[in-house]
Amino acid sequence: MTAEAEQAYAPAARQALTAFGVEPTELRFVHLSENVTFRATDARDGSPLVLRLHRPWYHDIAALRSEHLWTRALVQAGIAAPEPLLTQAGDNFAQVDIAATGERRWAGLARWVEGELLADVVARETDSAANAHHFAHIGAIMAAMHDQATSWTPPAGFQRHALDANGLMGPEPFWGPFWNHPIFSPTERDMLVGARDRLHAALTRYGKPARTFSLIHADLHPRNVLIDGAHAAVIDFDDSGFGWHQYDLAVALIAYQDHPDFVMFRDACIAGYRSVRTISDADLTLLPMFLLIRDMAQMGWFHQRPELPRAAVLPLIKARICSEAADFVPLV
Repeated sequence: MTAEAEQAYAPAARQALTAFGVEPTELRFVHLSENVTFRATDARDGSPLVLRLHRPWYHDIAALRSEHLWTRALVQAGIAAPEPLLTQAGDNFAQVDIAATGERRWAGLARWVEGELLADVVARETDSAANAHHFAHIGAIMAAMHDQATSWTPPAGFQRHALDANGLMGPEPFWGPFWNHPIFSPTERDMLVGARDRLHAALTRYGKPARTFSLIHADLHPRNVLIDGAHAAVIDFDDSGFGWHQYDLAVALIAYQDHPDFVMFRDACIAGYRSVRTISDADLTLLPMFLLIRDMAQMGWFHQRPELPRAAVLPLIKARICSEAADFVPLV
């Protein structure tokens, strides 16, 4: 699949780099998932760059430009993230045609961020305390992002989706109707619709207090965090939008709920967060609710992509959702 994807998308990647004024000494295919990612080396100064060809159905150009506006503002605030670059015409994106697929995609370019994926670090590391230290880094950089977001006024025309009560638990959630995934039986589906309605009501009652609702990364899982020695960086702002800070925390922790060191990782992440930004115990009591919501959102994501092979993790996610949703009692 890698060779086929590179063959299909490399001509468009080179076309996009020309729009950015980059003549690459190297162009390497990195990944095909939601978007198509290449790494390029700029012949002018040898700097590494990341080029993304965005899937055509997810965000329109206004939302894509807004993603770069926020990412650039985060970098200017001292947060380690990919710095977006402009085309020679001064635009954030260049549009390219993919002859092999008949698609037209927007291409964005940013500076490459070095580091090892946190998921790989945790999988390799045998020292629990060292792993907890990495989660403290995540909490700290997340809090710095939330600090910037709550004090930043987006410019006119800024557009990103909202992961609010409707975006997460409405009848048409942003990541798809999780309750309709065929992994659930009709009885389970009915139970989940009831839980969805209770969660929607709880989120609505909680509201959108400025202390915990702002622009968030919204996909800060361990494959979107890079570890480079004592430093952590955040990549892939494709899903960023307006949402609750506890949702960011839940995304960072969700993959480790069944890990023997989950409590240590959670507490380290919260401690790291609190080393930068205040979050109350009352607001943190909602973290289990947001963990459940993230599990549900993930199931909606898989439901929207039936072409993907069935992930081995789905039965585990289903078991958690059904167990927790059936007994869910809102704390707000």
